[in-house]
Amino acid sequence: MEFAIKLAQFLLSLSILIILHELGHFIPSKLFKTKVEKFYLFFDIKFSLFKKKIGETEYGIGWLPLGGYVKIAGMIDESMDTEQMKGEPQPWEFRSKPAWQRLIIMLGGVIVNFILAFIIYIGISYVFGDYYIENKDVKDGIEVNNIELEKAGLKTGDKLISIDDKKITTFVPAINMDILTSKKVVVDRNGEPKTIFLPNNFIGKFIDADKKSLISLRMPFVIGGFASDSPNKNNLKTKDIVLSLNGQKIKYFDEASSILETNKSKTIPAIVLRNDKETPVQVTVTNKGKLGVIAGALKEDNLEKLGYYKFSKVHYGFFEAVPIGLDKGVTQLGNYWKQLKLIFNPSTGAYKGVGGFGAIFNVFPASWSWFDFWNITALLSIMLGVMNLLPIPALDGGHVLFLIYEMISGKKPSDKFLEKAQTIGIVLLISLLLFANGNDIYKALFGK
Repeated sequence: MEFAIKLAQFLLSLSILIILHELGHFIPSKLFKTKVEKFYLFFDIKFSLFKKKIGETEYGIGWLPLGGYVKIAGMIDESMDTEQMKGEPQPWEFRSKPAWQRLIIMLGGVIVNFILAFIIYIGISYVFGDYYIENKDVKDGIEVNNIELEKAGLKTGDKLISIDDKKITTFVPAINMDILTSKKVVVDRNGEPKTIFLPNNFIGKFIDADKKSLISLRMPFVIGGFASDSPNKNNLKTKDIVLSLNGQKIKYFDEASSILETNKSKTIPAIVLRNDKETPVQVTVTNKGKLGVIAGALKEDNLEKLGYYKFSKVHYGFFEAVPIGLDKGVTQLGNYWKQLKLIFNPSTGAYKGVGGFGAIFNVFPASWSWFDFWNITALLSIMLGVMNLLPIPALDGGHVLFLIYEMISGKKPSDKFLEKAQTIGIVLLISLLLFANGNDIYKALFGK
C-alpha cells in the first residue's frame, strides 16, 4: 500500500510537470502559427497507450514515464527526424519563423516551470501558512545526527547563530540543506561563539555516511516500542518518558547514552513520566549499553505542554501569501543552483548524490500529504526548469544558446551542424541518465 501511495504521488507530480512544461512550448508555437505534429505525456517508443489526432496535432500518452515531448515541424529535436529538413522550408515550420519567435517557443517550457513553482509556493503559504520554532527558543541547542558533522566540529548542545554569515532566526527542516551546502557555521557553545569551517568535500562525506539529516531538535526520551529481546517489556510502557536514570536527570534522549554505557549489564533505578505522573521503575541495561527500546516521538502540542519548544503558526491572507511565496521560490531557486554548482565540482563529492527516477520516487512520503506533495512538486519544477536551461544540445538551453548566437551574429547555424550538435547532446543526456539511475541502483544494492 505504501508503495502504491508513493507511486501515485510520483506519477501525478511527474505528469503535471511534463504536461505544463510541454504546454509552455505548445502555446507559443500555436500563437506563432507553427505546426505541432505531436504532444505526448511520456515517451511512445514503438507504441503508445493512447493517441488521438485533433486537427494537425496527435495527442497521446506513451508507455515510458521518463518525460514527454512536443514534436514541432521543421525543428531538429530528440526525434532526429532529418527527413523533414530535406525539403524547402514551409511557412508553418519552426525553421521559417523569426529568431525571436523561435526563442520564445524554446524558453516557454522553463518559464512555465518557474511560474508553476512560484504559484505553488504562494498556494502553500496561503493554504498551510508557516510553521516554525524561533531559533532563540531552541534553548538547549541542537542534536547532531551525522558523524562527519561531528568530525567537522559541531556538537550536540550547540546553538546555531549563523550559516555562511546568514543569521538564523527560525528553526525549520530546510536548515539541514543550508548547512549541507555551506562553508562556515557559527554556533554558541557554552556562551561563547565558535566558528566551524566545513571541509570542501563535506557533502560527499555526508552522502557516504548515508544519514537523512545533519541536525535535528533535541527530543525527550520517549518509549515508542520494544525490541524482541528487550529486558524491559514488563517494567516500561509505550509512551513513557524517561526523566532520570540511576539518579541522573535526563531531559533529552541524547543524554541517556553515556549513563547507559557506564551501567552495562546492570539493573538501575529510573523515573518515567507515565500518564502525567512521575513513576519510579527499575530498568535493566543490556551488555551493549541499551534498554532494548525503540525511540518514540511526541506531537507538537505535547512538546509545548511539557515545556520543550514553542511552535509558531502563521496564517497569511492571499495578498500576504504572494510575496511570501515568491520569496520561497527565489530561495529554492538559489539553493538548487548552488547545489548544481557543487555537483559539477568533483572535489566536493556532491556528484555521489546525483539520483535518477528512483531517487525522485523515494522523495515522496509513504502516506499521502498534500503539503509534502506540493512542496516536492514545486522543487521538482524548479529542478526541471534549471536542468533544461543548461547549454547542452538536445535540451532547451542548447537550442536557446544557438538562437542567441544567431540573433547576435546574424548567422544561422546550418542544419548539418544542428544535427551533429543534437546527436552529441543526446549522447550526453543518455550518459547523465545512466549515471544518475546507476547511482540509484548502486544505492539500492549496497545501501550507500
